[in-house]
Amino acid sequence: MSFDNCCYLACMSKREHDEAIADVERAMVAIRRSQTRRSLGRLAPPDGGKPIDPTLFNVLDVVEGRDKPCSVSDVATALGVDQPRASRLVLRTVEEGWLDRRTDPSDARRTLLALTNSGREQLDRTHRFRQAIFARVMADWSDADRSEFARLITTFVTSLTQVVPDTE
Repeated sequence: MSFDNCCYLACMSKREHDEAIADVERAMVAIRRSQTRRSLGRLAPPDGGKPIDPTLFNVLDVVEGRDKPCSVSDVATALGVDQPRASRLVLRTVEEGWLDRRTDPSDARRTLLALTNSGREQLDRTHRFRQAIFARVMADWSDADRSEFARLITTFVTSLTQVVPDTE
């Protein structure tokens, strides 16, 4: 935590501190609810393509975000679903042509997942679409406010994963 942040927190009254924490909690609940409703996933992309099912995007996102080969079990853990549900989701992404299944060279009983070129294109398209939505949301913000928000939310997410570790 920087010196400026320490000074700011020290100057806040307990009531102001509690109100700020409550504001953050309400904002995070609102974000979670909007994502649960899959509001971004229902919007049609401007290129006329069909929106990707958010549950399938989440599978692709897990595979993309791994720094090592990914299995169906890894997908299940990352998404917080059971193995049969993860297998069905992976099968759908394979049927869409977005993932390939490959035999693990170190264990022939295990299958690893890899993004196809089509899967990478789908991810890139979806990332660009979501970023365009976020840009519209922040269109009337100053550059400084956008940068500060990016810094703060990134710091928040990093701190949150330290306090509440991911199950992976």
